[in-house]
Amino acid sequence: MFDRFSLPPQTRPGAVSWPRRAVLVPALLVVGLSVVLAWLLWAWQPGVEGNGGHRRPDLASAPEGGDFTLQSVSGPVSLSDFRGKVVLLYFGYTACPDICPTNLAIIAYALKQLSPAERAQVQVLFVSVDPARDALERLAEYAAYFDPGILGITGSDAAVAAAAERYGAAYRRTEQSASAMGYLVDHSAFTYVIDQHGELVDTLAHATPAQVIINRLRGLFRA
Repeated sequence: MFDRFSLPPQTRPGAVSWPRRAVLVPALLVVGLSVVLAWLLWAWQPGVEGNGGHRRPDLASAPEGGDFTLQSVSGPVSLSDFRGKVVLLYFGYTACPDICPTNLAIIAYALKQLSPAERAQVQVLFVSVDPARDALERLAEYAAYFDPGILGITGSDAAVAAAAERYGAAYRRTEQSASAMGYLVDHSAFTYVIDQHGELVDTLAHATPAQVIINRLRGLFRA
């Protein structure tokens, strides 16, 4: 969400009128995001440790899969709501400095390469493991930056932990006293592929190339 700010007087020399600002600001945001996504997709080489000591732990346990229910900005969401579709499930959080934007950008790019008929068969769920900071409105806005079809969901600490446990997702809070953020959340960065019957069929590593994701999805479409 943007902070409120005072409008400049219209009589000020060189002032930009509000209607023009209303057009320029969203346009600049889109351009800026496009540059960032392009860099993430083609230039950045991710490692185990990201910016500022942000770490990517391995799975906490072998993922078994299964249904769960969390909250979206529009109400409760269960994995079982998407039977008949292939689901890409990812655990992260909106203040993640590097790992989440990389994965979500790659997933979004893969989605854009699908035909409309194929795209209609896929649902992406982004589960926030930082419910204390990720209000549902913020989560929805963040997910939409990458693709309007990505659904951001979270819940109570206990509900998120239960969903993460089913998929072996690991996360832990790391205090950052020198940072304005206060803390980071180190988390595993796997994308879980769940078939049309709700069964976990694959676990994709961090920064799996878009073409690999596309091929995996299309293999399930034909199944």
